[in-house]
Amino acid sequence: MGLYIKETGKNNDETIIFIHGEGTAGWIWDRQLEAFKDYHCIVLDLPGHGKSAGVRPFTIQSAADMIIDLIKNNSKNGKAHLVGISLGAQIIVQILATAPEVVNHALISGALVRNSEPSESFLDLLNYLIKVYLPDKNKTIRIMSYVRSYNIPKNLRSNFKESTYVIETDSANRIIRENMLFKMPSDLEKANVPVLVMNGQKDFIMVKESAINLLNVLPKSKGAMALKVGHLWNIENPELFNKTLMAWINDKELLDGKVSNLRTD
Repeated sequence: MGLYIKETGKNNDETIIFIHGEGTAGWIWDRQLEAFKDYHCIVLDLPGHGKSAGVRPFTIQSAADMIIDLIKNNSKNGKAHLVGISLGAQIIVQILATAPEVVNHALISGALVRNSEPSESFLDLLNYLIKVYLPDKNKTIRIMSYVRSYNIPKNLRSNFKESTYVIETDSANRIIRENMLFKMPSDLEKANVPVLVMNGQKDFIMVKESAINLLNVLPKSKGAMALKVGHLWNIENPELFNKTLMAWINDKELLDGKVSNLRTD
């Protein structure tokens, strides 16, 4: 079984691949597909997620390898603009370290990237939180806590619930660990392609710290913060996300007033 993919605009000249975050699926990009009708767009469900729930086991490296193959076989001229949120952004970081030659531009937002091995106390805490979460992951009260945390609109809450239900317990365990323990890959400094490193203003502290760390390594990167939004801001404020992405892949200035620069000094 291969990854589930949805393609639009196959006759257009440039390819954009959208990679969703942990616990969701390709539906989070519906508003982006509406806005990028002049591009060849590919939206996929990651292994263990959505309509690719039967593709297992999940690892960030194996997901990156699958997407590299997808770019080589399905994209225009063997290259693509890559767009990823959260876990999807981590996978793009791995692609940049593994095969930067397949990337045209990249926009990554909400990527958690470690610079060192986690402490024993952190691993103990992670094990505890997973143990508590997994038996309750499909309960409404648990799902609604994530809905509120991510500020998911009412019209998308049923999609989020379904995405939670289809992820099997062993897959959820592995996906969470891959996400929380993802370490800065070697050779990332050789990724000489334009990368926009972003997070939402209301994003997690660890994500904001990771953005600075990535900016210090990626040679052609620029950092920006989307104001007044959180982790999944592509569905929280799709208009802002779409305008930011359009400006980035066309080498134009980012929007003033709603996106601010991130500095590494």
